[in-house]
Amino acid sequence: MKTAGILLCLILIIIVHGAIDWFSNRPQDAGADVPAGKLMSLSFASSREGFKFPLPEHIDEDLGLLADKTYSVRTYSTLGGEATPDIARKYGVKMIQGGWLGPDHNNNKKEIAALIESVNAHPDVVQRIIVGNEVLLRRDMDIDSLIGYIRQVKQAVKQPVSYADVWSIYMKYPQLINEVDFITIHILPYWEDEPVPVERAAGHIEKVVQQIKDKALSMGQNKPILIGESGWPSVGRQRGSAVPSVVNSAKFIRSLLQVATRHNFDYNIIEAFNQPWKNDFEGVAGANWGLLSADRKPIFPLTGPVCENPAWPLHFALTTGLWLLIVAVYSKRLQDVSLPRVLVFLTLTQVLGVCLITLANFLWHTSYSHWQRAYTLSMIAANTALAGLLIQRFYDVLAGKPDVQQLAARLRSGYLFFILLALYKTYSLAFNGRYLSFPVEQFAIPALGICSLMICLWIRQRRLKYQILEFDSLIGADLSTRHDRILVYLISIGAIALVLGETKSFMEGHDFMLEHPFFYEGLPFALGYTFHNRQLLTWLLWLSILSVPFRTKAADKVQA
Repeated sequence: MKTAGILLCLILIIIVHGAIDWFSNRPQDAGADVPAGKLMSLSFASSREGFKFPLPEHIDEDLGLLADKTYSVRTYSTLGGEATPDIARKYGVKMIQGGWLGPDHNNNKKEIAALIESVNAHPDVVQRIIVGNEVLLRRDMDIDSLIGYIRQVKQAVKQPVSYADVWSIYMKYPQLINEVDFITIHILPYWEDEPVPVERAAGHIEKVVQQIKDKALSMGQNKPILIGESGWPSVGRQRGSAVPSVVNSAKFIRSLLQVATRHNFDYNIIEAFNQPWKNDFEGVAGANWGLLSADRKPIFPLTGPVCENPAWPLHFALTTGLWLLIVAVYSKRLQDVSLPRVLVFLTLTQVLGVCLITLANFLWHTSYSHWQRAYTLSMIAANTALAGLLIQRFYDVLAGKPDVQQLAARLRSGYLFFILLALYKTYSLAFNGRYLSFPVEQFAIPALGICSLMICLWIRQRRLKYQILEFDSLIGADLSTRHDRILVYLISIGAIALVLGETKSFMEGHDFMLEHPFFYEGLPFALGYTFHNRQLLTWLLWLSILSVPFRTKAADKVQA
C-alpha cells in the first residue's frame, strides 16, 4: 500500500512539473511575420572561437546560411574579411561595407585604403559604405579627424558614404549631417540611458527617427536615414523594464519592421550571429544579439509563433531522470515516512533538481572561455554537493531522525562558501555592474534550500516557532558564533550599495541628465528603473533569505 502511495506521489509531481514547463514554454505570438521570411539587412561578422580573423570557408558557410534570411549584410571592417564581397556575390547578397576606425592613425590608413580598393572592385555587390562605427562614442578620435576620413572615402568611391553612431551623437555633432550622403544611426532601446521595454520600443524608434529628421531638415538637409543597428538581446542582464529573452528579441524585430514599413526607412538588424567575444566588454547580453547562435543554430524564427525554450522537453526529461535517481536512493528509507511527508520530500527534491538543471544549462550556454567553463563546472559541482546535503537533511527532519553533527558542519561550510561568494557578487554588481549578470540561478539552491528546511522543521514541530528561522536549528547543531553577525552586516550593506549603485548608474547617463537635469527630478525615474528590475529584486530576495537565519541567531547571541 505504501509503495502504491509513493508511486502516486511520483506521478502527481511529474504531471504538475510537466504542466508548468509546458505552460511556461508555450509558443507565443511575436507579431506579424517578416515578409518572405527575409530581413532588409543584418550585421555580419564571421567570427569563430580560436580564430583571430575568419577564414574564407567560414565566410562562405555563414553567408550561405544567411542567403535566405536577408537581402543584405553590413560589415564593420575590411581588413581580415577581404573575401566577403566575392562570396556575397556568389549567394546574391548585397553589402553595406564598413571601414573600422580607431585611435591608431596608421591602422586607419591601411583600413581606409583596403576599404576603397574593395568597394571599387565590387560595385555590383557593395551598395553603401560606412566609414567608422561609434568612433565618437568611444572617443577614439575627434570630430575633425573623422570628417577627414569621410571626405577621403567620398572622393574615391561612387557609392553613398555615411558614418554610424548612436543617434544622440548626430544630435551632439550635427555637422556630420552635412558630410554624409545618408544618416546612419544606432537605436538600441535596451541600451538607452533610460531603458525602453520591448512593448514601447517601436514607438521609441519612431520618436528618435523623427527627431533626427527634424534636426536634418532644420539644417536644410533631407537625407535618407538608415537605422544602422537595432535589435534586442535574447539572454542577459535586465535593465529597468527592458528584459532580454528569445520571445522579446523576436517581438522587437517584427515590430521594427512594422515601423520601417509605415515610415519607409531602411534598417539593419544587429546581428546575424551571436558574438561570444563581446562578453568580455558587454557581458552576457552583449554576446547574445544574434538571429543565430555562435554554433549557427536558429534562436527564433522570423515567421510564426516563438517558443522561449524549445529544448524544454529535454530539460524536463533530464530533471525527471535526476530526480528519479535520487528517489531510488531513498526509496527503501521512505517506506517508514508518512505519505504526506513523503510528498513534501519528493516535491522539495524535485525543486532542487529543477534548479540544478536550469543552472547547468544557463551557465554552460553563457560560458565563452576556458576559465568561464571551469567556473561553470565548479558552480555546478558546488550546487550539486549542497543539494545532496540538503536532501539528506530534508529526509532526517521529515523522518524524525536524530540530528547529525557531521552533516550540520558540512551544511554550515557549504553555506558559508555561498554567502562569501554572494558578497563578492553583490559588491561587484554595486560598484561595476553595468555588464554583470545577476547570479540568480547560481544561488537558487542555497536560497530555496533554506526555505525548504524551514518548511520541513515546521512540519516536524507541527506549529510555527521562532527557532525554525535560526541557522543552527535548520542544520541541526549549535555551530554559530558571534562573528556570524558580521556576515549579516556585510550582506545588508551590500544590498543597500547595490540599489544605490544601480540607481546611480542611470542618473549618470548623458541622455538621462539632459532629460532630467536636476537631482530630485531624476531620482524618482532612476529608482523606478531600479525597482522594475525583476532580476535585481530576485537577487535581493536571495540575499535576504541567506541572511535571515544568521540574523536571527546573531540577534539572540547579542541579547544573551
